[in-house]
Amino acid sequence: MKRFFRLTVGVLLFFSVFFCAQKNDTNETILKGKMELLVDETVLPIIEDQKVVFENTYDAKLTLEPKSEAELIQSLLKDSSKVAVLSRKLSEKEKQHFIAKKIVPKVTFIATDAIAFIVNKNNIDTLIELKSVLDFMKGNTQQKFKGLVFDNPNSSTVRYMKELAKIDFESQKGVYSFKTNEEVIKYVAENEGMIGVVGVNWLSQSSETMAHWKNKTKVMSVKGVNSEEFVYPTQNNLAEKKYPLARDLYIVNCQGYSGLAMGFASFVAGEIGQRIVLKSDLLPAKMPSRKIVLRKGILKENK
Repeated sequence: MKRFFRLTVGVLLFFSVFFCAQKNDTNETILKGKMELLVDETVLPIIEDQKVVFENTYDAKLTLEPKSEAELIQSLLKDSSKVAVLSRKLSEKEKQHFIAKKIVPKVTFIATDAIAFIVNKNNIDTLIELKSVLDFMKGNTQQKFKGLVFDNPNSSTVRYMKELAKIDFESQKGVYSFKTNEEVIKYVAENEGMIGVVGVNWLSQSSETMAHWKNKTKVMSVKGVNSEEFVYPTQNNLAEKKYPLARDLYIVNCQGYSGLAMGFASFVAGEIGQRIVLKSDLLPAKMPSRKIVLRKGILKENK
């Protein structure tokens, strides 16, 4: 009986160690290993910057997978990926999906982004009322502009604007969709009278290849539905909650163990990561500290 008991315990310990190794078979820690990170395509530039600094600081390798929001959520729910950068929190139904698997998603607030309206550089008017855009989406095309251009029908920007307009449309006259923010910027740069709807991060951190097209567009100031003021999407206006199309960014970790996702989220939400956010023209979740250094040489000269 004792021999049987020992054998049973031994088998259980073997499988316990085996499955733990399978779960983390790359010797992954919070600051070491490899990880695939799903990224909302509308905020890819800021995460690319975070990736470079994180990998240069730690023995880690991140593979970024930019996707539309709908595709990203599906990948999470199908367990094909465990970590994602989103412009919203998980819904209650989505959270329950993981809780049923004994996983409590860890959500880290990292920054505040904005959705921007852009027009061709030749457009004289750079002011737009949010109400006129929402009315256009509802079918009232009697506006000063010809049409709206979105990045992707499954993107977070489309979902955000549809929620504001309180509609659910698949197609509408004068409303067009491409696949990426880059395509939207290029189209608006080539076509007057169109309004592009993009993540502001693509404008503040555009690549060298996109700089040519970005320089042929202008960002519009937006008047909120219940506002009397036209507001430009700056860090200061985001901080003062004046810009009507602001949205928060999160790292959603569904790994279920202390792995690289936890380390990366802590890094982005920490001092260095928040400084990277600050330089990107987005609003940090927590403003980095500033140190004032007084040099003795200057003090002596002033005496």
